[in-house]
Amino acid sequence: MTDSATEPAARTDVVGVVGLGTMGAGIAEVFARHGYSVVGVEVDDAAADRGQGHLDHSTSRAVARGKLSEEDAAALLGRVRITTDLADLADATLVVEAIGESLDLKRRIFSRLDEIVGPDAVLATNTSSLSVTEISAATSHPGRVVGMHFFNPAPVQKFVEVVRTVVTDPRVLDEVTGMVEKLGKSPVVCGDRAGFIANTLLFGYLNHAASMFESRYATREDIDAAMRFGCGYPMGPLALLDLIGLDTAYEILETMYRQGRDRLHAPTPLLKQMVSAGLLGRKTGRGFYTYEGPDSPVVVDDERTPSAADAAELRRPVRTVGVVGTGTMASGIVEVFAKGGYDVLYVGRSADKVDGVAARVAKSLDKAVQRGKLEESARDEVLGRLTGTTSLDDLSSVDLVVEAIAEDLKIKTTLFENLDEICRDGAILATTTSSLPVIELAKVTSRPGDVVGMHFFNPAPVMKLVEVVSTVATADDVAETTRALCGAVGKTAVSCGDRAGFIVNALLFPYLNDAVKMLEGHYATADDIDTAMKLGCALPMGPFELLDVVGNDVSLAIQRELYLEFREPGFAPAPLLEHLVTAGYLGRKTGRGFRDHSR
Repeated sequence: MTDSATEPAARTDVVGVVGLGTMGAGIAEVFARHGYSVVGVEVDDAAADRGQGHLDHSTSRAVARGKLSEEDAAALLGRVRITTDLADLADATLVVEAIGESLDLKRRIFSRLDEIVGPDAVLATNTSSLSVTEISAATSHPGRVVGMHFFNPAPVQKFVEVVRTVVTDPRVLDEVTGMVEKLGKSPVVCGDRAGFIANTLLFGYLNHAASMFESRYATREDIDAAMRFGCGYPMGPLALLDLIGLDTAYEILETMYRQGRDRLHAPTPLLKQMVSAGLLGRKTGRGFYTYEGPDSPVVVDDERTPSAADAAELRRPVRTVGVVGTGTMASGIVEVFAKGGYDVLYVGRSADKVDGVAARVAKSLDKAVQRGKLEESARDEVLGRLTGTTSLDDLSSVDLVVEAIAEDLKIKTTLFENLDEICRDGAILATTTSSLPVIELAKVTSRPGDVVGMHFFNPAPVMKLVEVVSTVATADDVAETTRALCGAVGKTAVSCGDRAGFIVNALLFPYLNDAVKMLEGHYATADDIDTAMKLGCALPMGPFELLDVVGNDVSLAIQRELYLEFREPGFAPAPLLEHLVTAGYLGRKTGRGFRDHSR
């Protein structure tokens, strides 16, 4: 089935697009697909030919994928006329500027367009970070100037930020918003500030990831894998920076920092160094990763790529696993190891709690059998590997103990003191803490080298990621054995040091906190912010949806830990988050958080 079934009849409206790079050509294609006559303007004949090439390539790909018929593709291309003279836009009712992020050049173009187009024509800029107000000031009719920020690739991405200035005519805003909806897009209206909604939240996160890599806290592969497998993001942050272009990212961050003076938006020095060296990402064939060639999406090995010889091995024998705890996470970890072929001994405070673990694991396995993901015989084998007990002393012979109790440092340290006395020499002692310092647990034992963080994500049987956290005292063979063990039970292990948030929470929660600050400042609604991040950045959940699922109390506790650890002013918890927790609005678990879940 092709898109022609939903395509409106040809229009007499003329839309101008100034700049036919990847983004501009995509915008031209969007309007032409929906019946508009499009006049595209480029600086010279060579650029015009490149713009035509972008259009030809995009429509050919749509035909090859069955998204567009050959007839419709030909009709679409027939609606686009490319020129090198701005004066050819005289009849346009809307002009969208899509050139590079240069304020001076944009202002010159808008000043010229103001003289060319009719008095009722709307002028829009696709800028992702520059001030729409400053651009509009170059015209004699600033009320007809609006931001129209498409996302790349424009024919595919459904989200458009419609940016109003303090002088934008409300009728212009309504007209543009309605037009975006007719294009099959989802518009969100926002105010004129650097980054608007999506980029303000996205680029702080990307900058933080680049800084994490720059400080050698974790490898590029581990940072990207952590966010893909830990949060379900479609791309890791460093791979995404390569796709966007490091020069573009640097310019956006620099503009955001100049406007807001938020240190979290100050481009990390590595970005400037890479841009200066011409390492711009996919467009040049090298950025954080190396690619087959310029504009290729195919990553190839380079000097940073881990070799087969780097694969983790079991440096210590692990045959039996102990798990302390009976909650959801502990039960999930018990299931993971038992399904991985390990005998598991789990410890609870009472017989009822021990029985509860067995019941949860059995229920989970039954569901897997019903869905055809597990044979019934395999289910029985897994259950046969489980042994429950109420005595910590029964852990004396296990090879690895995983602690999965409450996030209370005092309770955890008491447990580790006991495990130190009970467990055999050489046994690995692991904690699943998501925010507490692992070294605090290691130091209360006589064997700090045997203590490691093993941070599973909830639900453990489903989530692929485990953060393996080494303290300054963790023995190398302990960390390597833990990584190998993760691979043996079907998990993806990433390595990091012992600091607040590890990889995932250190990148995720400041982004969530920034979203709360944006809501708190009345810049956009929770619904609009969620829409921006889901449609504009292809995230599985918007920040407020995620906060209500995680729990605002949990989020606040993690954000406080990050703030205390890094002393970064931008990490200070948003007052609104603190107020919601004080009021008992914790999210789904209490029926109300950022949204009302009681109905």
